[in-house]
Amino acid sequence: MTNTVLDIHEKPKAGQLITLSLQHMFAMFGSTILVPTLTGLSPAIALLTSGIATLCFLLITRFQVPAYLGSSFAFIAPMLVATEAAGGPGGAMMGAMAVGIVYGIVSLLIWKTGYRWIMKILPPIVVAPVIMVIGLALAGTAVNMSMYETTAGNEQVYHASYFIVALLTLAIAIFFNNFFKGVMSTMPILLGMIGGYIVALISDAVFNTTFINLDKVASASWITVPDFIIPGIDYDFQFTSKILFAMVPIVIVTISEHIGHQLVLGKVVKRNFIKSPGLNRSLLGDGLGTLISSLIGGPPKTTYGENIGVLVLTRVFSVWVISGAAVFAMILSFSGKLMAIVGSIPTPVLGGVSILLFGIIASSGLRMLVENKIDFDHNRNLVIASVILILGIGGGKLLFNETFSIEGMALAAIVGVILNIVLPGKAQPDIELEAEEQREKLEKRQVKN
Repeated sequence: MTNTVLDIHEKPKAGQLITLSLQHMFAMFGSTILVPTLTGLSPAIALLTSGIATLCFLLITRFQVPAYLGSSFAFIAPMLVATEAAGGPGGAMMGAMAVGIVYGIVSLLIWKTGYRWIMKILPPIVVAPVIMVIGLALAGTAVNMSMYETTAGNEQVYHASYFIVALLTLAIAIFFNNFFKGVMSTMPILLGMIGGYIVALISDAVFNTTFINLDKVASASWITVPDFIIPGIDYDFQFTSKILFAMVPIVIVTISEHIGHQLVLGKVVKRNFIKSPGLNRSLLGDGLGTLISSLIGGPPKTTYGENIGVLVLTRVFSVWVISGAAVFAMILSFSGKLMAIVGSIPTPVLGGVSILLFGIIASSGLRMLVENKIDFDHNRNLVIASVILILGIGGGKLLFNETFSIEGMALAAIVGVILNIVLPGKAQPDIELEAEEQREKLEKRQVKN
């Protein structure tokens, strides 16, 4: 295979394995710890479960797919809703368990019936606007974190210094993303947080601000067991309709995202992962990773675009390297000092990188519409996209009683699927998936001939 440095099953030398694995691990580090930080979960558990989920994924896909699983941004807002509904993080964990189970059910259906039916239910005209909603619905969160200090009485006080630090953090992240080449360009979130942290330290030293308190870092142990959240011990093992309807409908987006990642990854390494080991296996691996993560207090998982970027740049496709990255993430999760430093990251620094990250999420939905050449001269497309965007961003809520409601992204996703089914006309297909199907047909003809 031309231009490949290490193929999927090639094992690098010990020193090379360590450096390449660390490179992959740091590529996903910033995004993985940002999700729990924004949702009130433990960054250490997020790191630990990302490593465990990745190893599970590799095992289920028979070590054929070089993908890394990290924290999913699609579930940030739903996790906050589920946490509020349950009065604690147990709500988010129960919702994540349900998501993992749904992944398993869908993977079983795909195994028995094939994958084309799911893409008819989830065409780009439905998925892309929902992805845009995910980013845009979080815009207020990112901007508020960038400008306001939340007092003990839950009052928000504006600070110009907060916004300056946030904008400088944003500028650093943009700088690394646009003006650097190689692996560093794939880590703008991590490098932005590091740069913003340094800016905050300088501000504290020069202008006597109080962005960072290092007392907890100094007192933290070098080795600390992560804060596990166990069902039946830390919260009641009980599903509620509000939790289920907050979390489960988001699989409409994450399953499509998963399929997209498998198609892109297959292009990069010149293999058909939809066919072998099969979409059913990769989706099951994703779901099992999410289920295991939820059982010990971690956020839902997804395959990471950051690591696909590293594969493209390095041409190192080895599952040994991906496994090594997973092991390093698990080891680092027990570093008390590192986790204390993560806990000391100032809110405006998180806000600054969130502006970029949430904007990229929204823009990726727009890019999906462009890449699939969605024609908005057709009223069908215009109606579906419009309804999804307004319901999702506007926070539409279908309230049945005090314990049962469907709202926000979940409602927008469900309504989008229904509109796609009932409106006359045919949805424009996913161009990437169509190309994959054409390649399959061509391969079958070549075999016959």
